[in-house]
Amino acid sequence: MNDDVRNIVLGVVATAISGGFGWFARTYLWRRALRRKQAFFGLPTGSDCLFVVNRQMGGTDSSLHRNDAFALLEISSLIKDCGANVQIVTHDTARQGFGERAEFCVGGPVSNARTTAHLMSMLPGVRVDLSGEPGPDRGSISVGGETYRWQKGTAEYVLLARLTAGPRTRPVFLLSGQTANSNQAGARYLARHHERLARTYGDDSFCLVLKVVNSDAYGPDVTELVGDVTRAARTPVAADA
Repeated sequence: MNDDVRNIVLGVVATAISGGFGWFARTYLWRRALRRKQAFFGLPTGSDCLFVVNRQMGGTDSSLHRNDAFALLEISSLIKDCGANVQIVTHDTARQGFGERAEFCVGGPVSNARTTAHLMSMLPGVRVDLSGEPGPDRGSISVGGETYRWQKGTAEYVLLARLTAGPRTRPVFLLSGQTANSNQAGARYLARHHERLARTYGDDSFCLVLKVVNSDAYGPDVTELVGDVTRAARTPVAADA
């Protein structure tokens, strides 16, 4: 074997080794990222999860706002990536506990009875104004001494929470917005930032307040993190507060 042939053979072998190592590294990193995503969402491969939809305000009990349907699509892609299966149920038929299956619950307590139950049992420090009368506090969210008021087309708020009943239980993801647009914004924020949230909170519960900015111009695309209100949200408030 002359030097030219030997150099060609060595080049081919080196390329094969380098390509194999690169493939192995990419596969390892992809699988590690998938495992982290599955752990954060409580969605191992082949598992089942629940998606609880609300009703459209002013519509029939079975109607769903277009933006809430888009929120479903945002989250469905996450569920598909994890290799899990989803069951879609309406808020008034989801009569079961939590912890056995991962759950995504979309909509504020005005339109979603399941959200009301989750707020009462797991986020007792949150108060939502449910009055139907026009006024500055209509639909406002109060937690930790702050009140977040809905300003139509200018500022909308949504609670994004990951809640667990205890160790080795599947989480509930709550997206409780003041509008259907803010529900979709919460779902989009979760889809875009779940890796950072997983690094920050791991398997722990959290509750965040998000602000949707200038929805008349930007829809659900421009969302700001207002703050982490986990401790205040999980601390019961006085009955007369």
